[in-house]
Amino acid sequence: MKTAEISFFERPFPSANSIVIQDQQTFLIDTGFGSDVIRTEKLLSDAGILPKQLNGIINTHYHSDHVGGNHYFQQHYDLPIAAHLWEGEMVNRCDLESCGAQYLDQPVEQYVVQQLLVDEQEMTTGNSALQVLHTPGHTLGHIALYEPKQQILICGDLFQYNDVGWLNSFREGTNSIRRSYESLERLAQLSIKIAYPGHGRAIEDPLKMMDKARERLEKWMEAPEKMAWHACKRIFSFTLMLKNGLTSKEVTPYLLSCGWFHDFAVHSFRLNPIEFVQPLLDEMIRSKAAIWHHDKLMATAPYEAPDPKWIDEDWKPSIWTK
Repeated sequence: MKTAEISFFERPFPSANSIVIQDQQTFLIDTGFGSDVIRTEKLLSDAGILPKQLNGIINTHYHSDHVGGNHYFQQHYDLPIAAHLWEGEMVNRCDLESCGAQYLDQPVEQYVVQQLLVDEQEMTTGNSALQVLHTPGHTLGHIALYEPKQQILICGDLFQYNDVGWLNSFREGTNSIRRSYESLERLAQLSIKIAYPGHGRAIEDPLKMMDKARERLEKWMEAPEKMAWHACKRIFSFTLMLKNGLTSKEVTPYLLSCGWFHDFAVHSFRLNPIEFVQPLLDEMIRSKAAIWHHDKLMATAPYEAPDPKWIDEDWKPSIWTK
């Protein structure tokens, strides 16, 4: 029985992992961060996959580290993009909330979604079919993809090895913890041999990792402040990677300019934003999510700093054109 060939590319921050489904129709799932497009091309070509041979792109969700290469591949190779209906429609109408770009201060070049996906839709590749499973939580339009013949799950940022995707109750709904939990419950009913997450290594014991993810979410439901700390550290760490660190003079004004920081300070911790700066810095250092190095706060997770000129372009939906 013929099946699709699946290639998994584990990538350092700020890019998310990419997966290629090679069959009669060949798809790239998630395109990485925007500044990484040349590296993404090389990653594919080194694996014998020419971008011009792709039939399309599928996004698990619309955060910058997953969709940042969409613009380049669409412009250079005329590739159609598929994404969940809710997020695809937002992108296509240039909604200011698209990709969380403005809210998170993460640039995303404009792209267009041609195929709007819905739950339980099948995308036929030839010898196989990918089942689209709506798995909201990390974002409202987050999807997982399941290949039943090989029992392979592509889970995006729903869960990772010993971790879960951060949750944003201010933009994705106050029930985002419950939604993530129910998404995990749904996937746990599937026969899965291996799962490919948006970050980190492939998961060869997916049911065990889903159990651990649900245990964490249960703790968050009892103590939502833990979810807030997890989110703040993840978002701020990503910022430190994009900026390749912030000086001690830059940290406070930068944080005070961010929508996410304001929301978590005021609504999760009941603090004036200026009062939340030092607690966040203390927690970043305590948890070893960041360190001070020559008067710069640096992320400790392995990453490859983007070209500062690319970051300075500051692509956001506010400058996209309809």
